[in-house]
Amino acid sequence: MTDSALIGPVAAPDLHVMSFNIRRRMPHLNPRSPDRWVHRRPLLKRLLAAEQPALIGVQEALFDQANFVRHALGDRYRSIGYGRETNRGGEGCPIFYDSRRLRVLEWKQTALSDTPSRPGSTAWGNRVPRVVVDVSFHDIATGIDFQAVNTHFDHRSRTSRLRSADVLRRIVSASPLSTIVTGDFNTDANTAPYDRLTGLGLLLDSWNTADERVTEEWGTFLNYRPPQRNLKRIDWLLVTPGVPVLKAAINVKRYEGGWPSDHAPMQAVVNLKALPPKDEK
Repeated sequence: MTDSALIGPVAAPDLHVMSFNIRRRMPHLNPRSPDRWVHRRPLLKRLLAAEQPALIGVQEALFDQANFVRHALGDRYRSIGYGRETNRGGEGCPIFYDSRRLRVLEWKQTALSDTPSRPGSTAWGNRVPRVVVDVSFHDIATGIDFQAVNTHFDHRSRTSRLRSADVLRRIVSASPLSTIVTGDFNTDANTAPYDRLTGLGLLLDSWNTADERVTEEWGTFLNYRPPQRNLKRIDWLLVTPGVPVLKAAINVKRYEGGWPSDHAPMQAVVNLKALPPKDEK
């Protein structure tokens, strides 16, 4: 029996996008803990198999977890990105995509630090490395090129989050392509990092601009508790102006009472038909 989808596959020129912190696999947990990867893994597979986004920015994925996500999505999916540590191991922010729909033109991963080209580097008060992955895609179905950016901001340092927002602004501003940004930003919408990204109109919040909201505005950090409205929405899916957002959703689907992650994925359907370059909007 196939699980029902909140959005599910969509036809071109629409594009189903997801941002999902899948929660890194943690050792030494109580056998009954809902955080155990062995419990969450089949639930994550069910969610991904039902939704099948053509583009998904993932956060907190260890190497084996990234492999699991790719196989859970299906044989046609590919991934971009590597771990954030000096040896390119550890958790990462990979971008997964349906290779029947999207083709990679170019991509890079950089550290969120003063030395972005040095893997594992830190700065600005974050004690663990943070990274950003940006990719230029060609949409095979529509012939349109666009940029996708995925990241995970620091959970402790406000300065790091602000400086990281500045980095994202530069990445988005430097590209002539329309852009989709996914990430766990570890701060609520309408805080200073959010304002730096959206306050001057460089990016728009898909939740605010969507023609239809499929769900309530749930807080996105569930921590394995029942969903609640009006809590922090720390996972965002942003787009440049001119990218129509048809639907937006915060997916709080449980399976037999279990959560796939401590975060709820953000989902959106955007329309890539005849997008003009940003400088023509």
